[in-house]
Amino acid sequence: MSEINVTPLVDVMLVLVVIFIITAPLLASSIRLDLPRTDAAKPGEAPKFVTLVVNKSGQAFLNDQAIELPELERSLAQTAASRPDTEVQLRADAAVPYGRIVEVMGLAQKVGLNRIGFVAEPVGKP
Repeated sequence: MSEINVTPLVDVMLVLVVIFIITAPLLASSIRLDLPRTDAAKPGEAPKFVTLVVNKSGQAFLNDQAIELPELERSLAQTAASRPDTEVQLRADAAVPYGRIVEVMGLAQKVGLNRIGFVAEPVGKP
């Protein structure tokens, strides 16, 4: 009994997939527009963030200013009231106990700042 060899069919299909992968983004951005100008159109604001740092000893810093936990909670609450979509960029030393990080994160979430980003160094940097 003779069998159909599907290897050439698979080769052709893979070539077509590669062609579609390459050309699809070009088709999506090929529309050239000359948009009208108006004073009402303003560029979108860059996302706002606050930097929260916890050093080896567990001391918290908000935007590079040393701060105690009750004061940190008040500051974060003011930030959340004025702009609830603010991101908290959390930078913590590797030696900080996990409980301290959770405590600081809990303060941010308690006041309504749920967007928390963890900042880390890439491998290979001293």
